[in-house]
Amino acid sequence: MTQHPEVNFGYKKVSAEEKTELVGEVFKRVAQRYDVMNDLMSLGTHRLFKRMVIQMSGVRPGHRVLDLAGGTGDMSALFADAVGAEGSVVLTDLNADMMLVGRDRLLDLGLAQVQFCRAPAEALPFADDSFDCACISFGLRNFTDKDLALGELLRVLKPGAALVVLEFSKPENPALNVAYTAFQALWPGAGQVVAGDAQPYRYLVESIRVHPDQRALKQMFEDAGFVDVGYDNLAGGIAAIHRGSKPVS
Repeated sequence: MTQHPEVNFGYKKVSAEEKTELVGEVFKRVAQRYDVMNDLMSLGTHRLFKRMVIQMSGVRPGHRVLDLAGGTGDMSALFADAVGAEGSVVLTDLNADMMLVGRDRLLDLGLAQVQFCRAPAEALPFADDSFDCACISFGLRNFTDKDLALGELLRVLKPGAALVVLEFSKPENPALNVAYTAFQALWPGAGQVVAGDAQPYRYLVESIRVHPDQRALKQMFEDAGFVDVGYDNLAGGIAAIHRGSKPVS
């Protein structure tokens, strides 16, 4: 009988199918308070980081953008402004509850150029060479198979187009790492108070700690076939923006 490799769900090893289900349950539980907790845990800096992603993406009016793991739609809203009425943004996520929050938000903002697609990152339902840019904002660490997802993103991007990933990373200063670890320890308690549920935020802390560091993720981009790969640390490496391009030929 074939043994399928296990993957990380936080500190636990589970099957790929179990991880997909468990991650789905995490985000179902926090969907309504997701953005409030993001502001609290990042002290508001995630909004600045996301605007930096837009600046680094190279997106212009008329472009078609894939916002993968787009969830509650904050990145899609920023990209919608960048591509204008003649462009389009496809918010793609596997979690229906998160997408419902995002859809309501974007409809309220009148951003008709944003479309919605529920799909796993590892099997994107788009044609080859479909997008001028793709983005993942604080979602890659939750993917069941990161390597497969990166391969799918390479496939659906147009030649020369960029993938930009904003993700938690590893502080490079030991003192900052100690302080950040202590700060993370507060998140489950804050989740209990603000969102009424501590468990998703225990998973969040664990998922950050087992996620590949900056250099390892850069290598994963290159292994998937991206070129001109690099990253920029944010807040001393607490987060990082990774960027790579699809080869032109």
